Amino acid sequence: MAFSINLLRPQSPRADPPNHLESYDSSSSTDSEDTARHTRSRAAFVPSTSATGSSDSPRSTVFLFPPTRPIGRSPVSSTASSTPVPSRSTSPLPQFYPPNHSSSCPSDTDSEPHSPLMRGSPNLHPWWRDNRRGWWSTSRRRRKRSGYVARTLKRWMRRVLRHPFFPSQPITIVLTLILLSVFAIFLTLLLIYILNPDKEPLPWRAYCSIPSLAPPHELSAPFSPHIYPEIIPGQLLTPFPPPNFDSLTPAGVFIGVFSVDSAFERRMLVRTTWASHPRSRRGAGGGDDGTGTSRTLVRFIVGQPRKDWERRIKLEIEMYNDIVILPMPENMNGGKSHTFFSWASINAWVPPVYGQFEIPPRQFSYSNYTALPPSIAPHDPVQVWENIHSSKPRPWVRPDFVVKVDDDSFVMLAELESRLRVELHMKQKSHNNTTPHQEDISSKPGTHNTMHNITSLLPSPHPLLHVRQDVNDDPLIYWGYLVTNRLHQFMAGELYALSWSLVEWVAKDPMVKTLVRGAEDKQTSKWMRAHPRASEVRWTSEHCWIYDHPRSGTVYSHGFLFPSEAARIRRSMQAYLEKMTQPGVTTQIPATGGSLAPTPAAWAHSSVSTFGVRYTPPIPELTSTQSVEALVEGSDMSMIREGSPMTPEYAWTHREGRKTRYEGKRVGGTIVVHFIKKNMWYLETALALLEGEEFSEAEKYESQRAAQDAAHVAHLSRRRR
Repeated sequence: MAFSINLLRPQSPRADPPNHLESYDSSSSTDSEDTARHTRSRAAFVPSTSATGSSDSPRSTVFLFPPTRPIGRSPVSSTASSTPVPSRSTSPLPQFYPPNHSSSCPSDTDSEPHSPLMRGSPNLHPWWRDNRRGWWSTSRRRRKRSGYVARTLKRWMRRVLRHPFFPSQPITIVLTLILLSVFAIFLTLLLIYILNPDKEPLPWRAYCSIPSLAPPHELSAPFSPHIYPEIIPGQLLTPFPPPNFDSLTPAGVFIGVFSVDSAFERRMLVRTTWASHPRSRRGAGGGDDGTGTSRTLVRFIVGQPRKDWERRIKLEIEMYNDIVILPMPENMNGGKSHTFFSWASINAWVPPVYGQFEIPPRQFSYSNYTALPPSIAPHDPVQVWENIHSSKPRPWVRPDFVVKVDDDSFVMLAELESRLRVELHMKQKSHNNTTPHQEDISSKPGTHNTMHNITSLLPSPHPLLHVRQDVNDDPLIYWGYLVTNRLHQFMAGELYALSWSLVEWVAKDPMVKTLVRGAEDKQTSKWMRAHPRASEVRWTSEHCWIYDHPRSGTVYSHGFLFPSEAARIRRSMQAYLEKMTQPGVTTQIPATGGSLAPTPAAWAHSSVSTFGVRYTPPIPELTSTQSVEALVEGSDMSMIREGSPMTPEYAWTHREGRKTRYEGKRVGGTIVVHFIKKNMWYLETALALLEGEEFSEAEKYESQRAAQDAAHVAHLSRRRR
């Protein structure tokens, strides 16, 4: 039998050229398109295997794939084969269809509906298409999804850049940037104003005289602590300290000043001013030779120093022995306070009680813990240095209070220790907030006892607190400046103190460890609310003697305050109270505390600063000492103005001396001045609170004149005899 190979028709003019194989993109085609293109590319070479050699076969235009041997059938034998050269690849999957092969094509292969080689029929579903998806189609979809966002951004960016209002010239670009900057600044200031709860100056004059006239401390929270001192409507605060204060044993106070590795200059200012100055440690007047602060230590708390500062910090530690490096990176609200209290629960020690006192020291559950004296710092108490260099140094004990202080705060150590000493010797209240054998040490009617329920402060025959070892008898004290607003109630972070029992609990409680990130002072208040005996924690607030620097311009700022000015404020507020309670006056003081409505603006008045107004000296060209005197609340220098008949020289000569300002007492004045952001402000605070003569020139002259008058009277009396 003879076979013939005929060309059915000349090459179609639409057939792809031979080099079309190079431009083929398999990833952008589908199965149907591949089949169609494949058929068109092979249209010029269609073999005919008809037995009769006729060229009119109806299926002669169908391309036959390389033949296979079907199972169960015998192919038609052939002695001739055609091997046409395709103009493009026979398939996008060359692993299934080799490009070069020769085979005979049986005539009955075209009628095989289920042959895996027939890809042109729409009813054919090869196994490799049913079980897997083509890699070319998957990668295309993935590219489309991943590039959609980029294409959209480019399209919108192109539209913005081509917009007629978009700046294209240098001058318009600069003006646009300026306008955007102004808008950003305005938006930031607006958000700060909206979110800031302190928009009105506080009535600090009421805090220092009649607390019931100030706005009440109300908080719509599930737990609202009982705040000390108790506010009794219409009653004045009694001056501090109580009569038998010096008979109490000093409190052990460990102060941690939060600092950073680069703040060497600020640490030196602290070391040379309030950490070691005699008037800070001994108090006003003659002082007490540092007995009250003999158990008060100051240490600086820093995180892990940076590489550039490691050697400097090591040298500073070798020199001063007053830096504690916490095992954590430096941060402000990332858990530094909790790490400090955790460190203090293990490593904080203070000197024991030196000397004898009329009232013996109270005994607590931690009183028997002792340790060898650590390395001491140059600014530590004189008693510590004397005991260390003696033949028998005494062991140190646990502190009664651990205090956290910011380095922008100026602390008067004798004032701080005296307040904490009173709190330490105060009798702990019971669960129902009542104290057995409650006594009142007020000597004047109509005055408010700030030392509430102080049975231990009373001299004999009142009972003293006896020695107890039960942990439930340890004081639970949270002391500081209470900040109250619509959302929060906490002790301000410039300075707050925790009694030792609270420090131990904070360091060990697992729940507290989950509340360490965030504003650290607010987190500390959350710890106190979560205490198992939260109702017994004494939130003791001091509003009068903790304030911001006069130049800061905050709602908490006013001039440097002394007891003499506080006494004048009490007298003026008492006169106002008597006037408001006279018959015929409609505005009365609420019976349960609160504030008069509206609060007079005079209660927030300061002779030095004004809220929201940048501080300026009363008159220009004041000397350095006169400018510091102008920052003292109520002083003549602070009230002098341009055109006033009073001159700076007259105001300086007639200023009050330290003995007059402290009313002859050792303590009772400013405890903390906060928000000292500049070193110049720090030096001003040191000069105002630590320096100055005991008597001014006018007081010395009056004293000499009084002495002369007394001598003259005595001389006349002797002559008459």
